[in-house]
Amino acid sequence: MAAITWALIFGLVVVFAYFSTRIAKRSNDEGLHDTGLAIVEFGRAFPNEAIRSLHVTADGRAVFVRLHDNKAGFMRNMRSHYACHLIEPGTVRVRQSANGRGFAIEFLDAPFHNGEYTFASPAEAAEVSLWLLGNYVSSAERDFAGAPPQPSV
Repeated sequence: MAAITWALIFGLVVVFAYFSTRIAKRSNDEGLHDTGLAIVEFGRAFPNEAIRSLHVTADGRAVFVRLHDNKAGFMRNMRSHYACHLIEPGTVRVRQSANGRGFAIEFLDAPFHNGEYTFASPAEAAEVSLWLLGNYVSSAERDFAGAPPQPSV
């Protein structure tokens, strides 16, 4: 009877160890960043700004936000919360990084956020850099702008 009890306890410890290592590995994997918390934090910091889209850096430590009125925002992960920053026109300088999947950014009004940010793909980095420079037009907006006017009834 004692051997069965010890075998059961040993089995539970092994199962617990297996699942705890899987959970730890999963939290370290790329692409599993909590964008929901980022949305909530940005909404608290800037309640009058409507979020249009988010792009998370490859390491998950920063989130770039495109706002409804073509403004941009920035959030840096500070472990338990996000430091949110609304990017005003003319307050950033952007340079392409050597690997092409990111860029170096200089915030003139918030130098503590300066740094190099790498994304999952070069296309994502290019899109975010265009937001920051204020030149972003999505393909849907481009198609809409080039469409012939519809007759009104």
